[in-house]
This record gives sequence, structure tokens and C-alpha cells, in this order.
Amino acid sequence: MTDISRYVDTHLEEAISQLRDYVALPTVSAQRQAIAETAQFVRKLLESVGATAEVLPKEEPGNPVVVGELPGDSSRTLLLYNHYDVQPPEPFELWTAPPFELRRDGDFLYGRGISDNKGHLVSRLLAIRAFQEAHGGRLPVTIKFLVEGDEEIGSPKLEEFVQQHRQRLAADVCLHEGGGVNATGRPVVSLGVKGILAVQLRVRTAVRDSHSSLGVTVPNAAWRLVWALASLKDPDERIRIPGFYDAARPPTEQEEAFLRELPHEEEKLKENLQLRDFVCGVRGYDYNRRFVFEPTCTINGLSSGYEGPGMKTVLPSEATAKLDFRLVPDQEPADIADKVRRHLAQEGFDDIEVFAAEGEYPARSAADHPFVELVRRTAREVYGQEPVTYPNGAGTQPLHPMMSLLGVPMASAGIGYPDGRAHAPDENIRLSDFVLGTKHVAAIIEGLAEG
Repeated sequence: MTDISRYVDTHLEEAISQLRDYVALPTVSAQRQAIAETAQFVRKLLESVGATAEVLPKEEPGNPVVVGELPGDSSRTLLLYNHYDVQPPEPFELWTAPPFELRRDGDFLYGRGISDNKGHLVSRLLAIRAFQEAHGGRLPVTIKFLVEGDEEIGSPKLEEFVQQHRQRLAADVCLHEGGGVNATGRPVVSLGVKGILAVQLRVRTAVRDSHSSLGVTVPNAAWRLVWALASLKDPDERIRIPGFYDAARPPTEQEEAFLRELPHEEEKLKENLQLRDFVCGVRGYDYNRRFVFEPTCTINGLSSGYEGPGMKTVLPSEATAKLDFRLVPDQEPADIADKVRRHLAQEGFDDIEVFAAEGEYPARSAADHPFVELVRRTAREVYGQEPVTYPNGAGTQPLHPMMSLLGVPMASAGIGYPDGRAHAPDENIRLSDFVLGTKHVAAIIEGLAEG
């Protein structure tokens, strides 16, 4: 790894130059901005390391996907998953500099998409170039690329795309889009994600709003919805929907072992959010267990009646609520949506309309898979610290299509850190993390060559 590390250290400016051009492309998938242009840019990035690359269409409403392949000396194959789209940059006034102009300030690089997810792809390409330079242009394993353009809007039609190109994307193992270090600089290895189901509830109790003096006789849509929402959870935060937890996969012994090793960092979050306390007063192991293994039911927003300044004595005729359910392995979005509908009907709320989005399946790699140990071992060697291993993260990414259709284990390795401000103004990475994350990916490639 000495020659590889030296190459990474001495070619950092070239990577920053690539990042400057990449970040300058305002690839906001929610607004379908610069999509075709950025897909072609990514194709050229992959070709710069010798890969054959192609921009392929995805079914509507999906954006194009860039796929590539870089042959190695063996058929053993590593798939790299990334995405080229970014979140909208608003509010602009909270950025220190224009969001699509890369800004360097000491150890920091700022720009929309620098952390999520453009910096990760450039880092991985630098790792490949470093390995090639140290080994006469050769790679010990074949490397494939899947870089999509609408991860930030839920990866529509990604599963259909992976199914259609299953043979072309076939691999033995996969690094998913993210990764990095925790607040104390320890490398974080994540083995999966929670799924998600987004739901909107709506109720109408009359054809129009009324004077609030009629509140003793005319049904109030806001109260109707509040009572329906209250039926979803107990005061102890357990979800009351019958059968909700039935399919949830219990953790294995190895996953429990990783859980016990997780640091207790919740007090920092409590301070940052200025919380009085956490849900049910959880701390330590119980906090981490909920964070990793528990599904959720979250009210994202409520709307009804008059919401402007001052008072308006109105009796609302319509009310809506938006919720999301974070799901753990073996829970299925469509099944949970059906359970929500049945529960509301059984509780006497059959007048509540339920609109469910398609959702994203959860995914989790086997904690005892050899690839997991390889990623952990190489992290330990590169960072000089014991990795923090999450059986799955609390968020959601589109890992299920790769894991289920391609049958690959997935793990994380990357350049992020907790204050990278992904999705927020002044999104950033630290160059020191970029260097270590790059060296970690190179070490994983080397480790795959060793079997």
C-alpha cells in the first residue's frame, strides 16, 4: 500500500480539479436539471480510468444510468454504486458561496453534492488510478460501476433497471454510495439500510369549512384526523397496527455483538437538538438498539383549517397528514400500507383515505460474510482505529435491488463525516477524510485480490 498511498497524496489536486467540474453541474433531480449533461460527464470520468462506460436509459420517470466495467486479472468482481444527482440547494442565502462553485477553505471543500454523492465517486476513481499506477496498470479484480441519476427522489424504476441488466451488473460484492467516519474519527462500516413507506392520510367531513360555533354539532376534520393518528401508537411509542412487527427479522448473534460495540454518542445529539429527553428516556445500548433495529412511524406534517397569521374561527372540513414508516429487513412497504388501511378501518376510521407511495425495501448484509470482515480489517489498517459497525443505518438508500437481484453483500467505505451537511447549505467534506477514504477503497481492492 506504500506506493498507492503516495500516489493518492501526490495526486490530490487532480481529484479536486475533477470535483470542481463535477460540482459545477447543477444536477438537481427533483427539477430534472443538467441530467443528460452530467450523465455524459460521469461516463467520461469512468473512461478516464480505462473503463468501458455507457449511458443507459431508465424507464420513465427515471433518469439515465451510467454503467461501466473495468476488467481485472480475475473474474472476481466488485460493484461500485453511486449517484450523480443532488438535492436542491435552497435556501441560497444560507450558503457562504454559490452552491455549484467548489470552495476550498483549509481542509474543507464546499459545494452542493460534494458529500452526497459526487465526492465519493471521484475518491473511488482516484483509488483505482492509484492501484493501477502501483501495479503497472493492472487490477486484480474486475470493477463495475452503477451510477444513477435520481437517488435523491427515491430511485424510481431502479429495480426494473437492475433486473433488465442483471447479467451486465453481476458481481461478487458491492460498496454502496456512502461511508466515512464518526465524530471521533473512527471509520464507520454500515451493512445495510432501513426501508421506507411514505403515506398521506386525508379526511373530508363536509363540502366546505364552517363557522367554529358549529363545533358542537358539525364534525371537525382536524379532530377526526388527530384521533386517527393517535390510534397508530401507544404512549410507550409501540406501533399499534396489528401485525406491524410480525415480519421484522430479529438480529443475529453477530449483529447483536456489533450493536454492543457501538459507542454511546446520543448525548451529543441531545445537546445539538436541545432536547429535554429522548423517546421513553432511552440511553446507551437501548438507544442504539432502537436506532438500528426498530421500525418507526413518524408524522412528517399536518395541514388543516386556517394556518395564516392571527386568528380565524373556522371549523375545518378537510385535514391531511404525511407520515413515513422506516422499515427493517423482511418488512415490505406494500404489506405495511395494507395493514395501515385495515387498522384504520377496524378502529372506526374507514372514512380516512390512505395514499401510499411505492416505498423502498430495507436491506441488510449478513454480518458474518467474509466481505464484511475484509472491509472492517482494511478500515482498521488504514485509519489505525477500530471500525464502528452498524448492522444497518437508520436512513434509507436503494440497496435492495442490488442485494436481492444480484445477490451481493454490501458494505460502506467513503469520505463522509457527521458535519458534512448533506442536503443542507454549505455541504462539505474534509480533505483528510477524502484521502483516508480513498486509501480504504484501494485497500479493499487489494484485499479482494488476496481472496
